[in-house]
Amino acid sequence: MLMIVKDKLNNVFDALKDAFGYTNPMAAPRLEKIVLNVGTGKRSRNDRKWNELVQNRLSVITGQRSSIRLARQSIAGFKLREGEPVGQMVTLRGERMKGFLEKLIHIAFPRTKDFRGVKRSSVDSMGNMTIGIKEHTIFPEVADEEISNVFGMSITLVSTATTKAEAMKFFEHLGIPFVKEEEPKKK
Repeated sequence: MLMIVKDKLNNVFDALKDAFGYTNPMAAPRLEKIVLNVGTGKRSRNDRKWNELVQNRLSVITGQRSSIRLARQSIAGFKLREGEPVGQMVTLRGERMKGFLEKLIHIAFPRTKDFRGVKRSSVDSMGNMTIGIKEHTIFPEVADEEISNVFGMSITLVSTATTKAEAMKFFEHLGIPFVKEEEPKKK
């Protein structure tokens, strides 16, 4: 497997020290973890096997078993009871995190239908980036014959960057394909 992201994570200090005036390698931003969330909601109430299916697919995609998230309180308007499963979550760190990021950038994004890049607004002021994926089938581990049950997910990349500008440069250095900004047309 390509290890382009691993090399880029190792030389963040050298790439960004001039732009932000870092004097110590520990001041440069790092990627702490990647969190994947899938909401199972109403479908898990109607189909008891749905949580099992989502858990199996997430474990195939990430290489790590997901944990089922339960409702903390009852909400009558949503017909939700305390303790019912409402979603699944996987937290990746270390080598699994680097491998998943590599796969996301170089394999999954190019397989996304009508992909033009990640919006710059997906980076928040805390230095984290959240990307919404509509179909989990963009990952190569999911077989094409299993397309009948498609679900979406949110992927959050948590970094130690302190500002949005610092986080944008960090994610650009890692190779996240952002949407190209259009220049205003001259009349």
